[in-house]
Amino acid sequence: MQLFAGCVVLGSGVSLLLTPQLGSDGFSSLVSGLAEAAGWSFMLANAVVSAGFLAMAWLRGVRPGIGTVVQVLVVGATVTALLPLLERADPSGPVARTLMLLAAFPVLAVGIALYLDSHLGAGPMEAAAQAWDPPLPFAWSYSALQLLSAVVGWQLGAAIGPGTIAVIVLLGPAVALAGRLLGLQLDPVRTESPREPADRG
Repeated sequence: MQLFAGCVVLGSGVSLLLTPQLGSDGFSSLVSGLAEAAGWSFMLANAVVSAGFLAMAWLRGVRPGIGTVVQVLVVGATVTALLPLLERADPSGPVARTLMLLAAFPVLAVGIALYLDSHLGAGPMEAAAQAWDPPLPFAWSYSALQLLSAVVGWQLGAAIGPGTIAVIVLLGPAVALAGRLLGLQLDPVRTESPREPADRG
């Protein structure tokens, strides 16, 4: 139930992020850029990018689970249902669009923290960020991956905006803060520990 609820909250946050049309997250920018550069459908590019991030996570001991599938399906269904409703509100003014963008971040952060705390498997970007914690705390590994994805996507032809920059700077720390405030455990259950340098002593 927590996994499902977290994904619904996350989907609501994604809808709030996309409605103002001020830029999407780095992951979506990378998918859009790859689709445009390669002439692929968005669905195919999304599958390729997702597989790449999940492979990165798996190599560091963080494997996908049922939550990985549930996240994709439930978030997608929530966005599909909510986005038309929010667009009807017509947040066309700059103040309304900015307020909606800002409102997206606490919703996104709580949704991600809730579904990660279920420990049933993470989505591609979150799993890859978890895989690099350690050595990087989740807040910074998540921001670094969002930045890398946005830059590569932009180089491939995707459009970015202030919302993209806000995701890079704010979302990782916001998820970590939400986890602490709600008393949630965001660390993954690893199949194996990341390889450490050999002891030279």
